[in-house]
Amino acid sequence: MADIVRQGRLQHPPFRVRSGQQLLAAIAAASALMFAAPGAALASNAAGKTGGSAKAGSAAHKEKGGKTAVAGNGRNGSRATARNGTNSRVASAREVREPRGAKGRKSTGNAELRTAAAPAANAKPARRAAPAGSIQEASSAEARLIAVYEMFGRGQTRPALAKARDLVRDYPNFQLAQLVYGDLLAAQVPPSNSLPDTASIAKMRGNPAMAELHEESKRRLQALRDRPPANTVPSQFLALSTRSRYAIAVDASRSRLYLFENSDKGLKLAADYYISVGKAGTDKATEGDARTPLGVYYITSSLDPKTLKDFYGAGALPINYPNPYDVRRGKTGSGIWLHGTPPQQFARAPLASDGCVVMANPDLRQLLRKVQIGATPVVTARSLQWISQTQAEKEAQSITSAITGWKDARASGNEAQLKKFYLPDFQRIAKKSNEGISVVDDEVKYAQGKRVQLKDMSYLHWKDGDDTMVVTFGEVFEGEKSGRSRRQYWLRQGTDWKLFHEEILG
Repeated sequence: MADIVRQGRLQHPPFRVRSGQQLLAAIAAASALMFAAPGAALASNAAGKTGGSAKAGSAAHKEKGGKTAVAGNGRNGSRATARNGTNSRVASAREVREPRGAKGRKSTGNAELRTAAAPAANAKPARRAAPAGSIQEASSAEARLIAVYEMFGRGQTRPALAKARDLVRDYPNFQLAQLVYGDLLAAQVPPSNSLPDTASIAKMRGNPAMAELHEESKRRLQALRDRPPANTVPSQFLALSTRSRYAIAVDASRSRLYLFENSDKGLKLAADYYISVGKAGTDKATEGDARTPLGVYYITSSLDPKTLKDFYGAGALPINYPNPYDVRRGKTGSGIWLHGTPPQQFARAPLASDGCVVMANPDLRQLLRKVQIGATPVVTARSLQWISQTQAEKEAQSITSAITGWKDARASGNEAQLKKFYLPDFQRIAKKSNEGISVVDDEVKYAQGKRVQLKDMSYLHWKDGDDTMVVTFGEVFEGEKSGRSRRQYWLRQGTDWKLFHEEILG
């Protein structure tokens, strides 16, 4: 074991090791978080090995690149593989180069000094409560990293080291795992009587790359500790048609993307993943502000990785930013995607993109197999609020009443009553032009007094300065086999809901 440790240590450590306790304080603190968390061992992603599949290509997109530290040398990142009982050295962390020539930062490969407030590694862990809102146990890179934290928290240092070694072998570009593995290796070295290099410690603490990895670790653990309450959904999902088999919600404050599976029994949390958002945070307003938009969106296409640069990883899923509500408020910009990472980089810092939502490639590949173009909603929020299904149904009642009133006024041919449901600046987008015909006239002529059935209703609620609703449904007139599919945007004014935009989907 001593030989393994000696060969696995950094050849040029930034400071002298005094004790494993000091180096591993952050892992111990993380372990304490885990043991305080209900259902902490339950992570959300499925297994899968990383790597880039995209070749150089051309795609008009605004994303420039991130400033996250990458552990490793060369294209595939650092490797700390176990071969015949011998580990190669943990290589230093460095920034992945941005596609547009941004300068990279270099950082040392060992961890910063951890806080003195961390509990001892052999402290007895707190008793764990039953999981709340638990989901499938997985064997993903993130779940395996959490297992390392838990083992160390129980004082199982050597098993933790072995698991960390296997993790960096399977995911050599997982920078955070490399950092933890390096600390675990260093902790095996007998304590030195020499004093630490104060200057190196201070430099490391101020290194942006190390700070980003520390923040990534904190957010991963926090998201796994604060699980969504059982039998709840994000407050935006008031109702979702089963034609949408999946739904996505992004919580920027937790750097987390939640994937829901939809059935006739309602939405069920299926998985969740660590993600990165814009360098400047959220609430995109203008082109180039490096912010991720907030709102209700839909996946509009799936881009083949063969047509993309390696920077975008396993693929990309554009969303319809700016949506009609964004346009109404004068927001600008474009090219907002959910996409992957370069081959040499497993994940990016929590705040790293130019506005896109960025995922590890194995996680994105799972998503790519599930999303439906035009039918999978994507909610992006600063912080998700979770509500019960009963509460969601209650909050949907007012918009349900408005839709019923709109339908009845149209069926009766009452143009004056129907007109009350539209704002003066209402706009419609349709494949077939109705130029020169007022929307009220068109609707009355289209309905012709027929009875209509509305089906596959979806209500997505968005509330910031205004109260808005995105309503999607199909309609079939009596005696007919098919009809229009619509997506309507409603704005609450006082106690009334008014239409300001509509898209005829087909």
